[in-house]
Amino acid sequence: MQALSQHGARIAVTVLPLIFALLHAVGALPMGVLQRLDNIIFDARLRATMPQTLDERVVIIDIDEQSLAEVGRWPWSRNHLARLVDTLFDEHGIALLGFDTVFAEPDNSSGLRQLDALAQGDLADVSGLVEHIERLRPQLDHDALLARSLKDRPVVLGYYFTSDRNGRTSGVLPEPVMEAEALQGRNIRATRWDGYGANLASLMAVAPQAGFFNAVSASDGVVRALPLLAEYEGRYYESLALAMFRRLVGLPKVEPGFPAGDPLQRHHQALESVRLTQAGTELAIPVDDRVLALVPYRGRGGPQGGSFRYHSAADVLANRVPRDALKGKIALLGTTAPGLLDLRATPVGETYPGVETHANLIASLLDGDMLVRPDYALGYEVVVLIVAGLVLALCLPLLSAARAVALSLGVVAAIVALNFWLYLGHGLVLPLASSLVMAALAFALNMSYGYLVESRSKRELAQLFGTYVPPELVDEMVKDPDRYTMAADARELTVMFCDMRGFTRLSETMAPTELQALLNTVFSRLTHVIRRHRGTIDKYMGDCVMAFWGAPVHAPDHAALAVHAALDMAAEVDAINRGHAQQGLPAISVGIGLNTGDMCVGDMGSDVRRSYTVIGDAVNLASRLEGLTAQYGVPIVASEATRAQCPTILWQELDRVRVKGKAQAVTIHTPLCPASDASPELRSELGLWNQTLHAWRAQRWDDCDVLLLNLTRQNAEKVLYQRMAQRVAFMRRSPPESTWDGATNFDTK
Repeated sequence: MQALSQHGARIAVTVLPLIFALLHAVGALPMGVLQRLDNIIFDARLRATMPQTLDERVVIIDIDEQSLAEVGRWPWSRNHLARLVDTLFDEHGIALLGFDTVFAEPDNSSGLRQLDALAQGDLADVSGLVEHIERLRPQLDHDALLARSLKDRPVVLGYYFTSDRNGRTSGVLPEPVMEAEALQGRNIRATRWDGYGANLASLMAVAPQAGFFNAVSASDGVVRALPLLAEYEGRYYESLALAMFRRLVGLPKVEPGFPAGDPLQRHHQALESVRLTQAGTELAIPVDDRVLALVPYRGRGGPQGGSFRYHSAADVLANRVPRDALKGKIALLGTTAPGLLDLRATPVGETYPGVETHANLIASLLDGDMLVRPDYALGYEVVVLIVAGLVLALCLPLLSAARAVALSLGVVAAIVALNFWLYLGHGLVLPLASSLVMAALAFALNMSYGYLVESRSKRELAQLFGTYVPPELVDEMVKDPDRYTMAADARELTVMFCDMRGFTRLSETMAPTELQALLNTVFSRLTHVIRRHRGTIDKYMGDCVMAFWGAPVHAPDHAALAVHAALDMAAEVDAINRGHAQQGLPAISVGIGLNTGDMCVGDMGSDVRRSYTVIGDAVNLASRLEGLTAQYGVPIVASEATRAQCPTILWQELDRVRVKGKAQAVTIHTPLCPASDASPELRSELGLWNQTLHAWRAQRWDDCDVLLLNLTRQNAEKVLYQRMAQRVAFMRRSPPESTWDGATNFDTK
């Protein structure tokens, strides 16, 4: 405290950037430069993390320059569009068609209207003219032709809303998906409109589902998000992407999603999500406070962008597209022709096809992998600013120049790492610019003040610290990210998947906070066990933890370390359950899969956030083995490769299995205890079990029954023996084929 009091002026100078950053965050002193910097960071991060892979599920039927040249200028006569719709469904068998265009005006290109006028006017006396016109009407009424093509087919029409001062409208809107009453008096900030351009009544009558295709540009004119819902006259309508997604999943009901467990949620004026409910199931689509969904762009966009396949509408009409190229696809009809003005500025391209923004959002909804700028972004920004600002303000005046640089870099690294972790791991887009600028200015002002005012005392303090603090500790504070760049390497490792059993049941009976506390406690204790046995935690996946042994530090006994860790984890779960029983908490169980083999291990990611992980067929097999623990009633299932490297463990062979994705059967085992601790009774039981397996593979069902009877007398509670008895009974009723090799096939993961 005495040291801090000596640097009061310097602390005050360092706090100034924090004050201005907080005023910007709460909106009292908004700074456009910070908002632009946040947009730049978002765009750069989005481009860096784009998958840039082809999504085969969604295709775009492109009204391109070639189509305009072959068919004619837009808008086309609707007999062409009717033929296009018929071709897409009848010849190619698409699953769903969405229109990124609107049919707001009648099509009079056939001359039918003029013929009717002549028949009622100057040529009214011509005999048979009216009858002849009526015979031609089915071919000349292009709107009716299109309506017949749309009828009883999975199509979603498009339309747009306008902010017209006079509230002009045309066409017929679809039914709203949500009424204002569903908000229970809340006034959310959804986009509001006072006009629209919708489709003809005759088309809406046969294709009643439609979605608006409006985009929302940021202040810099870049489209980063699309609205999922929009308000018109107090009613809420769905976007084209949401309408198509709902059509794909059975048209669930649309409901507002507010933060759960918030005692003030009645006064919460923003949606947390758009909920889709149907038959007892619910899907929550995260949105920001304006009910916007950020578009997770997959790539650069356009026919050459590699994100979605583009097929020229002219090629479809001329049957130049292979028949199987569109079968079962989700099709969007849109345009890339510059003259039709549906090109937008996006983070990944300045002339990005508007239709592809909807395609990206549909693909993201199908994957359940959405980016979201949450409503608590303000709170997050304020907390990060206060914590980081106070750390810098209180610590920088006390440190030498080297340590001040190290601390500032550490604070910036922590801010960036937290922000990127939330982005990459949870899809959260949170403010970053204000924190970075605040940290940089705080460091600059602090160093400037120290250089100008406290340079002499600063040098003395640096000399004092240099006398007592080894230089390598300072170097440890300023690590070079390139130091952690590790090229992928193929080596033999042992990998583990550990999954908590009954998690769904627990989530139904426990409050979210209780469930979170339970998961944190269990995984903390299991993680300590893994680390005690020199394991590397790869990742946490919901109620599952993945770890591996043998990297990055080479360990010749990686299989033995993993097996001992698995046994200790099973024992730890028993200890947890004893504590739960005393506290009245539910018991838990885990399933652990182990496999040893060649796999690829490496440090993957960016220089900001890296993920040291393993991939390969051996990893997939371990995941499959974890899923078999419930089938055999044991906590641990290991492969033959793992068992072979652990001769000091007493093993029980379980079966020979053929898991999903592998044609060759593998022998699986479960570890029981160190071989030196095995009792004679346990060894006798294992002998009987090995005889049972031999009789099973030889199809001697009577011998199996006798042996299993003796086994159940020794260990009546063992699920493995009960399951084997059931399988023997089944084999009696349905004998296997002559080609049966004794292996059990599992077709599910």
